[in-house]
Amino acid sequence: MTKTTIGIIGCGNISEAYLKGAARSDLIEIKAVADINAEAAARRAKAYGIEPMPVDRLLADGDIEIVINLTVPLAHARVSTSIIAAGKHVYSEKPLAATLADGRAIAAAAKAAGVRLGCAPDTFLGAGHQTCRAAIDAGRIGKIIGGAACFWSHGMEHWHPDPTFFFKPGGGPVLDMAPYYLTTLINLIGPVLKVTSVASRGSDVRTVTSEGPMTGKIIAVDVPTTVNAALMLENGANVALTTSWDVWQSERLPFELYGSDGSILVPDPNFFGGSPKVSDGEGGWQSLDIGGFAYGLPNRKDGRGRDVADYRIIGLLDMAAAIHADRPHRASGAMALHVLEVMDALSRSSEEGRHIAIESRPERPAPLSKGDGEAVFS
Repeated sequence: MTKTTIGIIGCGNISEAYLKGAARSDLIEIKAVADINAEAAARRAKAYGIEPMPVDRLLADGDIEIVINLTVPLAHARVSTSIIAAGKHVYSEKPLAATLADGRAIAAAAKAAGVRLGCAPDTFLGAGHQTCRAAIDAGRIGKIIGGAACFWSHGMEHWHPDPTFFFKPGGGPVLDMAPYYLTTLINLIGPVLKVTSVASRGSDVRTVTSEGPMTGKIIAVDVPTTVNAALMLENGANVALTTSWDVWQSERLPFELYGSDGSILVPDPNFFGGSPKVSDGEGGWQSLDIGGFAYGLPNRKDGRGRDVADYRIIGLLDMAAAIHADRPHRASGAMALHVLEVMDALSRSSEEGRHIAIESRPERPAPLSKGDGEAVFS
């Protein structure tokens, strides 16, 4: 198969993960990177032996078929619509946009232009989550009745070189981290029907302690930093979701689902591997072997020194393969728009003190077959 030629707009922190993933791929090749900061684009281009370009030149390049949007969330809508206007397929980092109105506008523009719209996260395509999907689809724990998902940390100011945007409109733990949990839910059991939530802010300011030019700077916090929510899914499951940047330590598990015949422990949705476990009825926990699926082997250490599987870009690989095969891609714009609608509803529910119904109903993405490497996308 001829490699699909890719461009990247946005050369911040996350771009390195994409560039590393692309360097390993036989399905795609990165031709050029662009950034409003020309020096940032030049650094990334030099490190990976590719070309830095101004944004307008990258969009006009006839070789580039798909552009990856890795800008900050507040810029996602403007950049994605410019990519679409250039007649190119777009794959965006999460969230799809900072507001639901912008997300809907992006989706409408892509449909009108006849181009593909894809969006992270793609962790649900990893071996840990595909193993859980296979167990659930096989009826291992019966009908899913409920669940609990939890993401916690004490914010981004301890490691990110410039965490300002995380604490401004378009940021916050819901827009930043809930896409992993919500996308995993949709993959495992389907779309969300309605939500309710309460939100709070643990502190009015944050002090940057990461090393760099921002060290010691004070950031005003303009968004909620703890949100507790209840989600009713279309299949009837009632799932609790907590996202917080106000927690120093916790022993809560990241994800559990409860079925009529048992329970399943789902690995951290921020990564691709992990160790899922299942319990049949009152029996003890049994580990599930994830080895039959691709993208589960640890390949780096996280900030806490744990070995993790991190293959960010495989949603884009699947999208590139899907374009050539004329099939739906899995990390779809429809699913990302549904996730954005749910996150918007979480904010509105707390502000308005009521349940919010969710209008969109995306289909669950097709599961991956067992296999190794990029062959699973063929």
